[in-house]
Amino acid sequence: MTETASGADPLSWVREFSPILSTLAAQYRETTPLSDQYVAVSAPMTPHTGLFVETLAAAGATVGVSGEPGSTHRDVVAHLESLPSVTTFSTAGMDGAELKEAQRELLGERPDLIADDGSFLLSLVHDEFPALAESVVGGCEQTTGGITRLSAMDDQDVLSFPVYGVNETPMKDTFDNVHGTAESSISNLVSITNTMIGGKTAVVVGYGRCGRGIATKLRDLGADTVVTEVDPRRALAAIADGHRVTELAGAVGDADYVITATGRYDVVRREHLEAMADDAILTSIGSFIEIDVDALATLATGVSSPTPGIDRYTLPDGRTINLVTEGKVVNLSGPASAGNPSEVMDTTFAMMSAALVDLVADGRTLEAGLHQVPDRLDRRIAEMKLDSLEVTIDEVTESQRSYHREWAGHEGVDSAKE
Repeated sequence: MTETASGADPLSWVREFSPILSTLAAQYRETTPLSDQYVAVSAPMTPHTGLFVETLAAAGATVGVSGEPGSTHRDVVAHLESLPSVTTFSTAGMDGAELKEAQRELLGERPDLIADDGSFLLSLVHDEFPALAESVVGGCEQTTGGITRLSAMDDQDVLSFPVYGVNETPMKDTFDNVHGTAESSISNLVSITNTMIGGKTAVVVGYGRCGRGIATKLRDLGADTVVTEVDPRRALAAIADGHRVTELAGAVGDADYVITATGRYDVVRREHLEAMADDAILTSIGSFIEIDVDALATLATGVSSPTPGIDRYTLPDGRTINLVTEGKVVNLSGPASAGNPSEVMDTTFAMMSAALVDLVADGRTLEAGLHQVPDRLDRRIAEMKLDSLEVTIDEVTESQRSYHREWAGHEGVDSAKE
């Protein structure tokens, strides 16, 4: 096992809670399904991502990695740099412009496959490297915000190669997005602010899978939960789940916490900041693009940092707004943030690994565009997760299969047994 210069393996803890990636890595060392493939990875450079990169390397790939703002772990970078088939293109402390240049350098290696978080590489390769995009075998994307961008690209027939929407698989959608994101975002928010959830009013912006999980767990902790939405169906779901639903501008005036979970641009804007309650805590779990931090800075007469991870903006009327981790994703950008729980990231990065292998396996060809991950892969990862938990489930009976196969001519349930 490779160690960093300090003598410690920064992946050792998450390795203990990542049985699926460990199993896949062992299998891939035998078959090397990604040999002769260069995989470009853009993701928060946390220990989980490090383990994902190790798995790709075990599969025979040459891997280049770039990080994201505020989430690069120096020890993980050092560890990955020590691996012979891995190159890192970003370091801790890089700003957005520096990271964009690092991504350009990574794409300059002419990757065959792209594994993305937020579709930063996938959009950049089509925008600035169209000739390269024509030669890429395929890619995969693991976030809601990234899928939003890819959907727009797909609708406009921009995509030059097939991309698996890993975020949309049942495993990722229900397990990672609902539970992993909620637990990690709330635990990091509480850790950074050292505040109590119970008895507070929490406004959750967006009721997709992530927002739904966050709102549910906040309520379980005793918060009065308010949901804001732009989709009428999700708003109805929030009402049926027992949350109050209203417009954001009207909700922020009573909020102790405002938590964005949409993956969309500027969902908290100047008009919301002007109406926000005094001493409100404002944070994002969806993306660093969700809060208009520039507008907040323009409104403020002063900024202080009362504790690590918090910037307190004082407004002209004396109100203050506490911005957590500069508006970056709270479960990745705090002083001690490491992303979603290891058991969750194990399944997500296992799905990413399997998706990449599937894109090159058996000469498989897909048309350019955004694709669902095949159900067989999703089920395989779910089964591996259950095996790691030593959980068994029932099987569909032959009579049940027969009933659904014989779709015509049924007069009653007994016809399937004849």
